[in-house]
Amino acid sequence: MNPQAILTQVKKTFSELDCTGGGVIIIKHGQTVLEEYFGEQGQRKGANKVGPHTLFHLASVRKAYVGFAVAYAIYHNYIASIDDKLSDYLENEEIFRDVSIRHLLTHTHGLHWQNEKIIKEYKAGYNWAYRDINVELLAKVIFKVTGKTIAEIVDEHVFQTLSFTETNWFSEKNEQHIEVIHNDSPFWYESDICDGRKMNMYSSLRELAKWGQVHLNKGKINGKQIIPEEIIQLSTTIQSPNSKPKHSPTNGFFWFIQPQQREGITELSPILPQGSFQLLGYTSVALLVIPKENIVAVRGFNSFGSPDRFDYIKDIHDFGSTVYQSI
Repeated sequence: MNPQAILTQVKKTFSELDCTGGGVIIIKHGQTVLEEYFGEQGQRKGANKVGPHTLFHLASVRKAYVGFAVAYAIYHNYIASIDDKLSDYLENEEIFRDVSIRHLLTHTHGLHWQNEKIIKEYKAGYNWAYRDINVELLAKVIFKVTGKTIAEIVDEHVFQTLSFTETNWFSEKNEQHIEVIHNDSPFWYESDICDGRKMNMYSSLRELAKWGQVHLNKGKINGKQIIPEEIIQLSTTIQSPNSKPKHSPTNGFFWFIQPQQREGITELSPILPQGSFQLLGYTSVALLVIPKENIVAVRGFNSFGSPDRFDYIKDIHDFGSTVYQSI
């Protein structure tokens, strides 16, 4: 076991990103084998040191919670099937007619915003593209069928159940929130809307790791079933349609899943075993679960994207490879 190699790899990434702070947690067989924080929470003089209670902007890693809300709705029969058509739930039926819930969850829906209108880029199920319109549409479906927002479902069935106090969608920040470093970027995704649709979700790395551990344990904590196993199973097994191009990434409920046959480029290091699953955010926050080795790995930074010539795919592959080979 060599946790130091993981810390070295994470600090290498830290040195290459435009950020001020970071951290990493590795859990093996339920035991924390590495937990380190470094740097400051922002650029201003006297900024707080990054620590266990620093709240990192999750960016796309929040989709683990959005996916949970969809799995909850399916498990409780609010949504009859993952293959239900979007036109069964929302207006604008013609453009939604061939798009299913499955397509939205696996980035194979073919929908895109253009000049404030929804357009079709390709026939649903026959290509793959990362477009955040899927979260907006799923949020509408969830509210229509349950009468609750994504955030309300997650709060009741995750945050309260797991006693999470450092994970949520935030409209206002306090001293625990890390600053997202813009550099020359014109904006960051902030919002007064906290219903689960937007990108204003933050978490401590400890709670993010615990959320990964819940998935690794298929919904159990200390041997007790806290979240139905079927919900975790839906979220973390391959749900991509068979019609998608073989070289494109493979997804569960947003999670990137390692298939048996490694083809094309995806977030997951090619050496990770089948069934590993991961999410990576635009802030370079990542949550990786390797069930075969009983590992949960979390890292956090506060960058807005990455600098020119920074290969984020190679970097996240290096992170996964180092975790796997070191632990």
